[in-house]
Amino acid sequence: MAETTRKRVEKVNYFEDFEVGQTFEHHWGRTINEGDNSLFTSLTLTQNPIYFNEDYAAKLEYDDVVVNHLLAFNVVFGMSVQDLSEAGGAFLGIDDLQFHETVHPGDTLYANSEVLSKRESDSRPHQGIVSWATEGVRPNGDPVVTFERTNLINKRTTKPNE
Repeated sequence: MAETTRKRVEKVNYFEDFEVGQTFEHHWGRTINEGDNSLFTSLTLTQNPIYFNEDYAAKLEYDDVVVNHLLAFNVVFGMSVQDLSEAGGAFLGIDDLQFHETVHPGDTLYANSEVLSKRESDSRPHQGIVSWATEGVRPNGDPVVTFERTNLINKRTTKPNE
């Protein structure tokens, strides 16, 4: 098994901590298993048989069922939260979501992000607006999913009622 230099970061990043061009290699990674895929697909009422029917997937020339694309996206998004948005603030949206490669049960994904922009909030002086580009990758670095997201991020130095 390949060794990784990823580690859990024990600090929360506030608006002041982000700089345009700054990069993050998010901790741990996550292996998506058959149970994850089956549960997520069932709970989201996804009816595409490629996610749960091996015979159907084989007819489309896959060796196994495909991991639900939205599960792969959510796993990558979730890995980025601790470094990027755990300080709090509203989620403002996703742009340019792209799926690059199919994920199968047993695949491990890692996540990396880069700060694209940051600015003060005009209406919320205790927060700023930060956007990141995030990619979910295989252990060899091949991208699986990429997207941009934007959040309001709390400032360390200003409280909401000041």
